[in-house]
Amino acid sequence: MKKLLLIPTLLCVLMLNVKCSSSDDNSSTNPTAVINTATSGTWRITSFVDSGNDETNHFTNYNFTFATGNVLTATNGPNTYTGSWSVTSDDSGDDNPSGDVDFNILFASPADFADLTEDWHIVSYSATTISLNHVSGGNGGTDTLVFTKN
Repeated sequence: MKKLLLIPTLLCVLMLNVKCSSSDDNSSTNPTAVINTATSGTWRITSFVDSGNDETNHFTNYNFTFATGNVLTATNGPNTYTGSWSVTSDDSGDDNPSGDVDFNILFASPADFADLTEDWHIVSYSATTISLNHVSGGNGGTDTLVFTKN
């Protein structure tokens, strides 16, 4: 009988460990660590899917710099666009009941860059990749954005 109880108990413990280690749960993400990662070099967009449409090609050959003072610059040689960025703790509970950390991007123009303007949810980040997503309020679709370090 004890063996029969041990198996469900072990399964419950294993399931709890899997849930706690999920890469989608960024409630413990440290904003300072994300900021330090973003400001450590230049980045390129390796994936941008907007409402199911792959629009990565709109950012080909652009290098993105996340500078101090919340200045975001995108440059591809002759063209330079300036926006702003920040990483903030969001306790409003809109995306995650326990709060989360948002990667905020703002470009006023041109239109392709304005499409990046969102309060992105940090899916994961490392020294070489920042993966973000945003659930649209209008149609409930999920947009995804991935920066890869140059």
